[in-house]
Formats: sequence, C-alpha cells, structure tokens
Amino acid sequence: MIPVFKPYMPEGIMPEIEKILYSGNLAYGKYGKQFEQRLSDYIHNDKIITVSSYNHAMLMALSILDLKPGDEIIASPVSCLASNQPFVVKNLNIIWADVDPLTGSMCPDDVLKRITSKTKAIFHNHFCGFLGNIAEISNIAKQHGLYVVDDCIEAFGSEYNGLKTGNLLSDMSVFSFQTVRLPNTIDGAAISFNNEELFKKAQKIRDYGIDRSKFRNHLGEISSSCDIEVEGYGALMNEVNSYIGLMQMNEIASLLNKQQQNAERWNEKIAEVEDVSCVKLTPQTKPNYWVFGILCENKDDMLVKFRNEGWYATGVHINNNLYSVFKNNEELKGVNEFMNKFLALPCGWWVNI
Repeated sequence: MIPVFKPYMPEGIMPEIEKILYSGNLAYGKYGKQFEQRLSDYIHNDKIITVSSYNHAMLMALSILDLKPGDEIIASPVSCLASNQPFVVKNLNIIWADVDPLTGSMCPDDVLKRITSKTKAIFHNHFCGFLGNIAEISNIAKQHGLYVVDDCIEAFGSEYNGLKTGNLLSDMSVFSFQTVRLPNTIDGAAISFNNEELFKKAQKIRDYGIDRSKFRNHLGEISSSCDIEVEGYGALMNEVNSYIGLMQMNEIASLLNKQQQNAERWNEKIAEVEDVSCVKLTPQTKPNYWVFGILCENKDDMLVKFRNEGWYATGVHINNNLYSVFKNNEELKGVNEFMNKFLALPCGWWVNI
C-alpha cells in the first residue's frame, strides 16, 4: 500500500556525518548556521532560528510572547495534538475557534467573536499544509493588539500571494522538521520572525537565556557580569541534524514540485468520484501538498475504498476539543462537519499517480 507519509533522506550524506561525529564539534555550529542561512534564503526572511524540536519551538513561542498562566489564546482544534499541548504546559486558557467546513481553516468571524480582554494571541494553524485566511486573521489581530503565530507544523513551502510561509503577516511562524516533514532533520524545528526585538529575544531563550557574546570573559571563564534576564531552554539544534537539514534543502524545490504535480493529477481523479470533493483552497494560497485533502459524504466507506485500491487514506488527526486535557470540549459546528468528511491521500515526493 502506498503510504501517506514517508521520511525523505538524501543519498551520500554518511561520510560527512561520520566526520561530524568524530570532529569534536557536535553542538550547534558551522552547519547549524549554514542551515539557518539556507532556510532564510528559501523563505526570504533573515530572522529565523533552528530549534531542536517542534515542542521546544512552540514552548519557546509562548515564552517569547511572555504569556502567563491564565492568559487566553485562540487556537483551532483542527490541528495536530503537538500544536496545542504546549498551551497546557504553560497553563494558558485555550479558546477554540470554529473552522470553515470546506477548508478546515480558522474562521475569521468566529475568531472575532471570541476575543476578550484576556486574549493575548491567535495561533493560526495551517492544517495539513492548507493555508488559512492570512490577511483576515492578521487584520483582526492588529485591530485588537494581539500577536499572531502562524503554526506551520505541516506547512513549510506553502504560499500565500506568492510569498512562502515564514515570511507572511504574522509576528512569528513555527515549523516542524520532524521525520515526515519536508525538510526533515530527524527531529527539529524553526521559528521565523517579522520583528527584530522578538528575534533577538528568541536567540537567548533558545540557549538558556544566554547572550553568548557576553557569557565568557577574556580567559574563557563564565562572566559574572553577564546576567540571565529571561527564561530559556536547551533547544539548539546539533550539527548532525543541522547537516541533514542543510542537505535536504538542496532538494526541497524539486520535492515540493513533485507534490504539486501529484496534486494536479489527484484533482483530475477526484473530479470523477461521486460524493467526494477536494478541500477548498483559501484564495491566493498554494499548499505544499504534504497530503492531498478530500471531503467525503461517507468518510469510512471512502477510506476503505482507497485502501482497497492501494492508497493509505487517513484522517491524519482528530479534533483536539475531544481531549479532556484542554478543559474545553465546546462543540463546534464547522469543526464537526469538516472532521466528519476529511480524508488525506498520499501526495508526497514518493508517489507516482
């Protein structure tokens, strides 16, 4: 059966990985900086840092925005569990927003209704690489003095109005480079910024709050004059993971192009299937087609049908408002309708349709 997810790994990387392993330089260094530069070049934003895991990146985002226990954030339950668990760790109050049942994207009108005096930020998840209402959510946030975080856990390489994620209208964007993403670093992530102050703060928070330019004195000893002013994490990406990511960036354009070609073929095929439609694209957006999304009048029957034909169809995630850990199980009409119909089909670089 053709899988819906498959880790990509470039050929010919082992000799250099072996050199790194025995070089004595395993922590963030040369390849970490080169990987960040390649990411920067790709998304056209020089304010980007790599991080050791997506979970670290999301926790860092909450620290960077100085969110406190009891603060309210607005998020979508139509997302990966990994996107929302960090809110629980930080004891934030999660306010779910409904989604458009045709796109799976956060509904701007519903977001607007849920803003209160306690609201601090909107976390805009781009489900399975399908981008939401970028401009509308940004405008709402600006009108109410809120931060916007683009949760691009599955959306690296997706585009809005010709611009790539990581360089849109939000305050920051968070990417996952976990095994089944593109690029993948086995585990890892990145955060990009549209604000220099937040970017500089993030560089410290990623490294235990340390400003490395002041941390050691002329003898190489830790300097007592270097204060630690912000909370921090041990979240630097190591050189092995960084090198793997760097090598994957050599192929990223061709891999995403293959996924786009597969999506075009799926569009033709799905047009011939009764009671099935493609997930509607938000205007001016171009998905990365991490998966190909369809909406089915009878989801279970179609799942079995595609699997019998050799395609591993799956719902990918379940809506997070079902989990008791979030202490918000509000029923949302659009969420229910979308999740009762959504299926993902294999569309990755390994697929030939």
